[in-house]
Amino acid sequence: MQLALFDLDNTLLNGDSDYQWGQFLIEQGVLDSSHTAKNLQFYQDYKDGNLDIVAFMEFQFRPLAAHPRSQLDALHKLYMELKVRPMMTDKSRALVEQHRANGDLLVVITATNSFVTAPIATEFGVPHLIATEPEHINGEFTGHVSGIPSFKEGKVTRLNQWLESRGQALSSFETTWFYSDSHNDLPLMQAVDKPIAVNADPILAEYAKTHGWPAMSLR
Repeated sequence: MQLALFDLDNTLLNGDSDYQWGQFLIEQGVLDSSHTAKNLQFYQDYKDGNLDIVAFMEFQFRPLAAHPRSQLDALHKLYMELKVRPMMTDKSRALVEQHRANGDLLVVITATNSFVTAPIATEFGVPHLIATEPEHINGEFTGHVSGIPSFKEGKVTRLNQWLESRGQALSSFETTWFYSDSHNDLPLMQAVDKPIAVNADPILAEYAKTHGWPAMSLR
């Protein structure tokens, strides 16, 4: 069996689900427009490679903690319709289907939190998700991060933990693939057999070229 890992934002999606969730909440009147500037700054920090992931997640989790889960779930359904499905490209769907047809184990692995991303992974037909986890008590979100964020080296840690829980390791697979757009994912890309740069940012594009990694576009 082979393992196919997919980053989500700006890889399978033609856009960033975390950023768009914040913008969606502003458009719906759940957040005021003052959220925009901070959202943009965190997004720039991510692209620059100096994002404080815990500070960002707690910023993103505040709206989750401020509203009941039933309201959030209803908002997410509308978010999927208005924001997410337009970012899902035919090429992305075809890539997932190619690996499914091959019998590979499919996993979306993303820094974005699981509340936002679990329905997106399901929409792509990917059965497994490794994401940053928002803390919750009795089904309601607290506004804090639970465990290790799935970001940079944390993606490697979280993947290894998940595989271990299944009695597996990266070495259990004939081939391991990871598709990503971001230099923030270099730790995991360096850990797999087949790193693929997808619509790569400039830092990753240069690294991939230097190391002979394949590059592709899903746009």
